[in-house]
Amino acid sequence: MADHQFHLKAHFPGLRNSVGTIESGQLHTKVSIPPEMNGPGVGTNPDEMLLGAAATCYIITLAAMMERSKVKKKDLSMDSTAIVNETNGVLTYKKIIHKPTIVLTNRDNERDRDLALRLAKKAEASCMISRAIQGNVDIELEVTIK
Repeated sequence: MADHQFHLKAHFPGLRNSVGTIESGQLHTKVSIPPEMNGPGVGTNPDEMLLGAAATCYIITLAAMMERSKVKKKDLSMDSTAIVNETNGVLTYKKIIHKPTIVLTNRDNERDRDLALRLAKKAEASCMISRAIQGNVDIELEVTIK
């Protein structure tokens, strides 16, 4: 199996509270330190991007697993939250909480309900980003099936 390569160009000409840019494929944005960490809050930041990577990897993995398992859904959406802790000036990315909402075509279909819940849990363990951060960042799931 061949390796896949992804490239990113970053430019940050100023000091801590300056604004830089990143470019990678379809991603072109400004970057800076978030206001929660006394930064200018322009563009995105590493905390949002790690949360975005984890969330998009998880939801795409879940959608693919549901499709392969023929779970009939009307919709799949998710809210995700990252918890970053600061202790003695040291920042630690502690936890990500994914809250997927799966809307089934037939909510009375017990097979689809049970399978959707199992797949929601399995997708977290199968997602490439979840596996990459495993052991460093806890990931919690709060699944809603309608």
